[in-house]
Amino acid sequence: MKKGMAVLLALMVLLVGSCALADTEIVVNGTGEVRVSADTAVISLGVSAVDPDVLKAQQKVNETIAAIRAALQEAGVPAEHINTDFINIYAQYDYRGDQEQLTAYNANSTLAIRVTEMESVGRLIDVCFAAGANTLNGISFSASDTAEAEAEAIRKAVADARAKAEVMADAAGMKLRGIKTMTENGVQSYSNSMGNVYAAKGMEMEEADGAGTVVQSAKLIVSAYVSITFEAE
Repeated sequence: MKKGMAVLLALMVLLVGSCALADTEIVVNGTGEVRVSADTAVISLGVSAVDPDVLKAQQKVNETIAAIRAALQEAGVPAEHINTDFINIYAQYDYRGDQEQLTAYNANSTLAIRVTEMESVGRLIDVCFAAGANTLNGISFSASDTAEAEAEAIRKAVADARAKAEVMADAAGMKLRGIKTMTENGVQSYSNSMGNVYAAKGMEMEEADGAGTVVQSAKLIVSAYVSITFEAE
């Protein structure tokens, strides 16, 4: 009887130890990143005009916007690629003294200009300002097809997670046995456009001959994020 109890106790110890090993998990997050060239840019620029008469302020803006549209179409931009993005009119007040005084109206209109020839972005900005534009809000870049880059980013994210898990397991004197769960936490693309646009006038730039707007070639960053639970022993 005592011998049987001893065997049973030994089996229980082995079973508990086996379960403990099976329950050992390493949870890691992985990130993958791929850069792709942008093939589309949307320029956001427009006109701001101030006048004591609200209708005159709006008229100034409308006339300049019409001139910009005409100049862009003459430069080869299709009419359907030139769209109104934002319109705004607000009153300006003088708050000096005891009472506020209405001084003028500020009218604004912004165009969104879609461009698919990256090398012409800077030139088109110059065309717009030559036609009367006086505000530049920025440029957004995108790529028409990022499916392959997204798949590669996910592969890199999984590899990154496994590499981290292997380091952790090795540090703990363990080995990875396999994957228990794996979750894709999102794939996103964004433009790293900081510094892509700047005025070359006054700068010593051989390629720009010291004048005009220079737009550097933009790269989109496609990032993927995964979370993986590894079993270890």
